[in-house]
Amino acid sequence: MKIILLSGGSGKRLWPLSNDTRSKQFLKLLKRPDGQYESMVQRVYRQIRSVSQDSQITVATVASQMDSIKSQLGDHVDIVLEPERRDTFPAIALACAYLQFEKECPLDEVVMVMPVDTYAGSDYFDVLVRMKNVVESTKSDLVLMGINPVFASPKYGYIIPTKGKSKENMIENAIPVAGFVEKPDEHAATKLIAKGAFWNGGAFAFKLGYLMSIVGGHFKDKGLSPNSFEDMRANYSLLEKTSFDYAVVEKAASISMIPYYGAWKDLGTWNTLTDEMEDKSVGMVKTNRSTVNTHIINELSIPIIVLGARDMIIAACPDGILVSDKEESAKLKDFVDDVDSRPMYEEKRWGNYKVLDYVHYENGSKSLTKHMVIQAGKGISYQCHSARDEIWTITDGTGVVLIDDIARSVSRGDVLHIAKGQKHSIRADKMADLHFIEVQLGDDLVENDILRFGETDVVEHQ
Repeated sequence: MKIILLSGGSGKRLWPLSNDTRSKQFLKLLKRPDGQYESMVQRVYRQIRSVSQDSQITVATVASQMDSIKSQLGDHVDIVLEPERRDTFPAIALACAYLQFEKECPLDEVVMVMPVDTYAGSDYFDVLVRMKNVVESTKSDLVLMGINPVFASPKYGYIIPTKGKSKENMIENAIPVAGFVEKPDEHAATKLIAKGAFWNGGAFAFKLGYLMSIVGGHFKDKGLSPNSFEDMRANYSLLEKTSFDYAVVEKAASISMIPYYGAWKDLGTWNTLTDEMEDKSVGMVKTNRSTVNTHIINELSIPIIVLGARDMIIAACPDGILVSDKEESAKLKDFVDDVDSRPMYEEKRWGNYKVLDYVHYENGSKSLTKHMVIQAGKGISYQCHSARDEIWTITDGTGVVLIDDIARSVSRGDVLHIAKGQKHSIRADKMADLHFIEVQLGDDLVENDILRFGETDVVEHQ
């Protein structure tokens, strides 16, 4: 089974923990069965593997999320990067082109698409298998999953099932679809539910050739016929910037739906996310007994003490501090849309960093101090910077540093000065993570001041 996971969004509804590079699906706040913390994307990946160990998973995302995906899922997961954000139809089209041209999947291969931040019970993934069976066994162009609505929500689209029996019903109890209503108001949603409508949870199944013929039609109208994945990427901006629902689902000739009656939630706000958190506090937190229904997440290295709070969410990290009533937290996005600051924490494929200090001096120069963690056995690419010097102080672990093709071993207490233009890389030994403090000095301290020279392994230069 080929599964495309859609990973997008900036996640500002979960500020300050989420930002443009650390979206909600990467927050490790949920508990695994073994008691360890995991993120939404890790949970979905684990659940898929529990149902179908040999499923081939492709993540469709943007460049800013690639390092987080590799850090949390590993280097073996296929990732398709959008050249630019263009909604779900172009993203799915590009991922399907990758399956056809790069993975050489046959056109009759069944493809499943679902959001990467789905929060559902394990039986949700059993329904995915049933959807695959319906696509293989019927003439349906598309098979959707209909989520049993538990209340009249104006946030979701609704699937209107066809009443009565047909041959389609004989396969996995699939129901032919009569139509759709996109995000009705609460009153209209109540009427739809009374008539048997389901939420559209954004999970689709179809044959690869079906979608690629639609994509080919879009390009044919523009006098093009991409015949490779690179052609698709090069002409990506010509694809209509629209949702998969509008471009494909609502125009399909034959659609079936399989109902899902299990647990399913959109953990898009602090109020909904904290409902699924087993621990009331994470990090250095102290509370008293009169603190009720309050969740505190502290990613800072200083303590938070909460006394007598009720129905609140308190979240603190280097990007900011949130103190909010849980119900009011749904309005958070309106307050952070204009917050314009650099990310203070990022996950990378090699580890992570946390900004400790950022200072502008009167003479125009700046300093930026980071705590860097290189995971055991991993390293950063061979690179240089044109606008800053860097000073590295090793605080824990051992590794190898490469500066202008000269390698040396490093351990706790070593200090290195890397001048503008000097090529450099660092790799942690395989036994333990490597920690160091990086101080950047210059007039323009930005993340894109970097020129890479490939994934040179510093071990080769010893």
